[in-house]
Amino acid sequence: MEANQSVFDFNKEVDRTATSSDKWDKYKGKDILPMWVADSDFQSPPQVISAIQERVAHGVFGYTHAPESLTEIFVSRMAERYGWDIQPEWVVYLPGLVCGLNIAARALTDEGQAIISPSPIYPPFISSAKFAERPLLKAPVELENGRWLPNLNHIEDQLTGQGGLLQMCNPLNPGGTVFRREELEATLEFAEKHNLLICSDEIHCDLILDKDCQHIPFASLNESAAQRSVTLMAPSKTFNIAGLGASIAIIPNADIRARFNRVKRGIVPGVSVLAFTAAQAAYQHGEGWLQAQLDYLAGHRDYLMQEINALPGLKLEHIEATYLAWIDCSELPVDNPFSFFEKAGVGMSPGLDFGNRKFVRLNFGCTKKTLEEALLRMKTAIAALDR
Repeated sequence: MEANQSVFDFNKEVDRTATSSDKWDKYKGKDILPMWVADSDFQSPPQVISAIQERVAHGVFGYTHAPESLTEIFVSRMAERYGWDIQPEWVVYLPGLVCGLNIAARALTDEGQAIISPSPIYPPFISSAKFAERPLLKAPVELENGRWLPNLNHIEDQLTGQGGLLQMCNPLNPGGTVFRREELEATLEFAEKHNLLICSDEIHCDLILDKDCQHIPFASLNESAAQRSVTLMAPSKTFNIAGLGASIAIIPNADIRARFNRVKRGIVPGVSVLAFTAAQAAYQHGEGWLQAQLDYLAGHRDYLMQEINALPGLKLEHIEATYLAWIDCSELPVDNPFSFFEKAGVGMSPGLDFGNRKFVRLNFGCTKKTLEEALLRMKTAIAALDR
């Protein structure tokens, strides 16, 4: 771990102010640490930076299309990492993952058909049903043996058998759960029973912090899973290139793929030349950087869990994946934990946005110095409650 981190310095402080950063501009001019939106404060892999610089030096930025080499690299990556044999024609490039969620909500349901979503969940899951004007059924995410898991049985009696869309998030955001094969198989059985299609957000699939956990793409389970699913992936969280906009939908079923592309046509723009360049460089040359980042984040996760669980009123379950901590503040004697910590100088994501106002989500994709300062501020604020 130390050898990796001597090559890639994740403790390097990068000044992101005055860079039009959503994350940092939210608290511009205020002494509040931005620990909210899911991008990290790490410089992207040097090979990605070099590839972009080389493309910029070319000096022409006309209309573009996906390089065949990128698709080949991605197809090989799925086979090597997950044993998932996908075909190039299954790949649909997108300028972001959120638009993929919204396209799927419209393309994979008819008027009146429900969209089923875990809850709490990443907010665009919820808004995609609203924007598509579809009924939303929330499957509560519950704690089982220290892991956050959706309870699909809770909404079973509300299903009609007339189809609809089941949204998945693996690894889970928030919560950090990496779903086991038997859990995915149970989800598939539920979808088959109720004639549901699946949209699986797997954007955090490369950020597995536990060495004994393995990401399994839902669509890789078997042919039934493949033929009813849209899988969404991206290099954006993994390599901190979200601002460039390069995401991927994998859609094995030709009819579903045609429906998806039909909704997308004329509305969703193509992916930019620099985004394609960054994605290819990241997937082709970023593995060493990624492994070093995972070691660094796992250390943050362990430190954060130790410190948070030592604070009165807070609880943090084990995080198997992502750099996002879902902190239970229900025992903290404050009405609004998000506002309480924001006033203390730590700007996290409000749990209400995800579906539970007694939680906050903390992004620990930052330097150790920033994380230590955030925890010091949280400790000081909680200690002041007893005075």
